[in-house]
Amino acid sequence: MVRWALGRDFGWLWGAYAVSAFGTRLAFDAFPLIAVLVLHAGPAEVAALAAVGPAVGALLAVPLGPWVEFRRKRPVMITADLVRCAVLLSVPVAYWLGGLGVGQLLLVSAVVAAADISFTAASGAFLKSLLPPERLLAANGRFESTSWTATMLGPPLGGAAIGLFGPVVTVVADAVSYLMSAAGLRAIRAREPAPARVTAARDGQRLRAGDLLAGWRHLFAHPVLRPLFLNAALVNGLIMAASPPLAVLMLGPLGFAPWQYALAFAVPCVGGLIGSRLAPRLVARYGRRRVLLGTGVLRACWSLGLAFVGPGVAGLALVMTVELGLIACAGVFNPVLATTRLELTPTDRVARTLSAWSVGTKASVAALTALWGGLAALTGPRTAIALAGALLLATPLLLLAVRHAETAADRAAAGITEAA
Repeated sequence: MVRWALGRDFGWLWGAYAVSAFGTRLAFDAFPLIAVLVLHAGPAEVAALAAVGPAVGALLAVPLGPWVEFRRKRPVMITADLVRCAVLLSVPVAYWLGGLGVGQLLLVSAVVAAADISFTAASGAFLKSLLPPERLLAANGRFESTSWTATMLGPPLGGAAIGLFGPVVTVVADAVSYLMSAAGLRAIRAREPAPARVTAARDGQRLRAGDLLAGWRHLFAHPVLRPLFLNAALVNGLIMAASPPLAVLMLGPLGFAPWQYALAFAVPCVGGLIGSRLAPRLVARYGRRRVLLGTGVLRACWSLGLAFVGPGVAGLALVMTVELGLIACAGVFNPVLATTRLELTPTDRVARTLSAWSVGTKASVAALTALWGGLAALTGPRTAIALAGALLLATPLLLLAVRHAETAADRAAAGITEAA
């Protein structure tokens, strides 16, 4: 019955998200492993696979924002699932036929990244049309808790599956998860409102070439979304940029075993579950803007501690403590951010805005990861980690503009509180 608490159609949407999220996390790092174990790729090729594919996918997704906006969202989501399923299945087929290469992995990675962005844009717009505003936070909280559960369980299970069944088994599982997601989306019976193109045609309006940038214009013109977007791009980019140097430090000089490294990042995902469950209660008590600002500041205060990691149990405990605090804050912040973003974006611009947001954050992650890789090579991994942590401490300055802006989310929350 819990599954249907927000309605049966949301239950199908949530189930589709859950199965694809678990499939994706099960196949976490599958492509680098295939590149190293099967194709005997070097560090440069593995780095290109990690950065170039998603970056190209983000570029491919730029013109897809308007395309998604002007079509019904559920068919777009199903199409994105089927495309991801098909291109992922090409990897095991090529492997079994003996024709797999790094070039194919790069192409598949780019197509999957573009489809990911299109799906995210369409699903956000679809969710806004599916549920009333007062239920969006609960829905985004469930997506967030599902994501952290998948992050906690997927990689260890995927690693075990690769050890037992070979390097491409998790790619097959990921492809099947998208097929199952498409089947779940087809079971939704809610009728979508007419897409923006149809509405414009009925009103006698014509779409202009400038509509391609409508999502970006909305992000950068809005006094609340602009600082939130810039903050998210920098925070996500700096956190991810420090991950490769931390892996080098822990698995190299500090001598941690691979299972210890995996454990250090899997167990703290419990914090994401706790945070996502607490988010609606904290918002009800303190208001959305205060929760957004408070957790936005707190999530930037943890990463610097990773620069002081040492060997042994104490070092492992330090990493797990830092990650637990960071992920718990993110578990509260992310669903509140997602809800605020939907509420502050007009219905006819949601897909383009979410697409622009995804493209911008993914580009930031790719650029900062590449930059920090070079920095770690020059200064050492510990220095690179410390610099990323220090810069993260400055990112809350971007949230100062939000502090003085009264959002629609605040007014809605205040109205609900007064009515209660």
